[in-house]
Amino acid sequence: MDKMPHFQGKNYWAVILGGSSGFGWATAQKLAAEGMNLCILHRDRRQHLAAIEDGFSSLKALGVQVLHFNLDATRPDKQLEVVEVLESRMQPFGKVKLLLHAIAKGNLKKMADNVNQTTDFQAFTEDEDLANSYHSLAEKMQATFSEDTPVLSKQDFEITLQNMALSFYDWTQLLLKNNLFAPDARLIGLTSEGSQKSWRGYAAVSAAKSTLESLCRSMALEFAAQGLRCNLVQPGVTESPSLALIPGSDHLKMNALVRNPFGRLTQAEDVADVIYLLCRNESRWINGAIIPVDGGERNS
Repeated sequence: MDKMPHFQGKNYWAVILGGSSGFGWATAQKLAAEGMNLCILHRDRRQHLAAIEDGFSSLKALGVQVLHFNLDATRPDKQLEVVEVLESRMQPFGKVKLLLHAIAKGNLKKMADNVNQTTDFQAFTEDEDLANSYHSLAEKMQATFSEDTPVLSKQDFEITLQNMALSFYDWTQLLLKNNLFAPDARLIGLTSEGSQKSWRGYAAVSAAKSTLESLCRSMALEFAAQGLRCNLVQPGVTESPSLALIPGSDHLKMNALVRNPFGRLTQAEDVADVIYLLCRNESRWINGAIIPVDGGERNS
């Protein structure tokens, strides 16, 4: 006998910010299969929209309602437009069970002009092949940015922080103000190991992730009175469009494969499964947590 979708008939909705690819899309698929209606915001170029809309149609075929908007989710006027449509569609009994923040729009620029560094690796090992291998890797890392790559500006930081951190708070306040949350709704964002570790070109995103983690702790405290649970998921290195944009991402992937006890990269579906679990009633006592979803990669 087939299992009934967990959220079927409950008239729950998930609002997914950044839901056309990566973690957001994988979560949309998982939740639709479990009977949750979807309001998906995304920002994609026109040439990609046909394929993306085909994907949204496949979600509707699972028997759930799907709203989708191709717009800038950080603009207040666009936020109000979405809420108006969502509120109308949810009447009379629908409520938002999940707000998922999966926006991956940030500036990936260097903080300073490249400085040539030369390290004598042979001074640290008698293995000449190993020394040459490290020297080759160091040269590739030095070449991550071209000489004309611009340096991070204050505006770059502000844009990244707004997109990847502060908009999480903005959307929470907007949905609260319009009384759209279910009594025990979940607020879930996506952080990364880069919030604690440095990687060339990742400074603005790292700052945004650190801000997001601080926000999560405060939101978990101050929104508990409204019945909201706020948590972050920290995926391991995952093959995705956003990873490909990070300078030196090939090195990140190879390092993750070596570190991961299971010898593979994290998959978006791994993360979607955990987000689904966090939406269930059994997770109601998890609040203010940062939950690693990496197969143990962070420990190696």
